[in-house]
Amino acid sequence: MTPQDITKLIVRVSMKDRAAFDALYRETSSKLFGVCLRVLRDRGEAEEALQEVYVKIWTKADRFAVSDLSPISWLVAVARNHAIDVIRARRPAPADIDAAVDVSDPAPGPEALAVAGSEGERINNCLDELEKDRAAAVRGAYLNGDSYAELAERFSVPLNTMRTWLRRSLLKLRECLER
Repeated sequence: MTPQDITKLIVRVSMKDRAAFDALYRETSSKLFGVCLRVLRDRGEAEEALQEVYVKIWTKADRFAVSDLSPISWLVAVARNHAIDVIRARRPAPADIDAAVDVSDPAPGPEALAVAGSEGERINNCLDELEKDRAAAVRGAYLNGDSYAELAERFSVPLNTMRTWLRRSLLKLRECLER
């Protein structure tokens, strides 16, 4: 079908000619479906979007300006723009500005600082109850971020021994902190 034939069909569709609309659909639906599928990347959404595109074409065919430009370009633009609108509609609506902005101070308050200081002191006291090398291994693993392999090498023990040290030390710390 030539561009002039498609232009004639669009003009007839603008006059609500159902036979012209049917012919336009048969001639252009595969191309417009490809456009929707390429933009949406989901077959089900593309099929649904294609139906909505043809509803738009039916209602807006009178806006098509007959010119030397290809009528298929107008149809593709309608399909592409609709598919982009579908993608935009997927995004959640922006939250209420008051709910989105947390105006509270992220720094801990005096009470939280006092509790944290007290807890830190208790943890240090419990670490002091461990053997020196075990306490140093726990500090290295959980405060400095050293790996088990690094600690095993530093203390000249096998890796599984280091794992055992850390596990048993954590159990002792828990017992101490529960007192």
